[in-house]
Amino acid sequence: MPELPEVEVVRRGLERWVAGRTVAAVEVRHPRAVRRHLEGADHFTAALTGRTLTAAYRRGKYLWLPIAEADDTPAGQALVAHLGMSGQLLVEKRSQPDETHLRARFTFTDGGRELRFVDQRTFGGLAVEDADGGSIPARLAHIAIDPLDAGFDADRFSAALRRRRTEVKRALLDQTLIGGVGNIYADEALWRARLHGSRPTERLSRAQVADLLEGVRDVLTESLAQGGTSFDSLYVDVNGQSGYFSRHLAVYGQADRPCPRCGTPIVRESFMNRSSYSCPRCQPRPRARRS
Repeated sequence: MPELPEVEVVRRGLERWVAGRTVAAVEVRHPRAVRRHLEGADHFTAALTGRTLTAAYRRGKYLWLPIAEADDTPAGQALVAHLGMSGQLLVEKRSQPDETHLRARFTFTDGGRELRFVDQRTFGGLAVEDADGGSIPARLAHIAIDPLDAGFDADRFSAALRRRRTEVKRALLDQTLIGGVGNIYADEALWRARLHGSRPTERLSRAQVADLLEGVRDVLTESLAQGGTSFDSLYVDVNGQSGYFSRHLAVYGQADRPCPRCGTPIVRESFMNRSSYSCPRCQPRPRARRS
């Protein structure tokens, strides 16, 4: 699933290629693409036709594009998108053949490139929701701001993390605590901080939390600079280009390869129906608690 860097790369593309344009028509090709729009596909289409998308914002792994106010339509709405496992928002020439898994199409009054929502596994989705200007749609309000946001409070995060009484990797994946971090970047940040994912949060020192937060920020920033992480064709930016941070991953997906820091083979472990990767030497498992 795309994480913060991948979604931010898409947001930047939408800001460049879509913001400020007026929708001429919307074609919903698959009902699951708009299943989160409870009023249905026809209402979704009507809510966007003739409307201008003014900007592009992100919270965690969600995107939203505010809709300009009009005399005959409700104020304070936005097009909200979640990419799910395989969703793509592509800006394509109108002459470009339809993708196999095209789910929705937006054309614009300027006659330029169209916006397409492509989703192989149909776990992503689009909806028009209430959002006043650039404010957060209500459904996204529970998602914490991400560690690259200027408003992120490191001291508050440290205190909240140490109160959780859970494993540190589980805490990093909790979007109500810290936004945008998923499985890939959690593993990479934990490796940088020399912490095993099962380390109890209440046992972390302030210095360890500071190291962890530094690792999170560094790996997200570096991945953004590389256009995100692409393991296959499912994640691309709005122009269909893959990200290259997969070439720089230290532990994620690197089972049996040498740790870049100490040379010990990386191990893979099962975690929450997915995989975790770590170095057994740099990130030793915590000692079991005494009963």
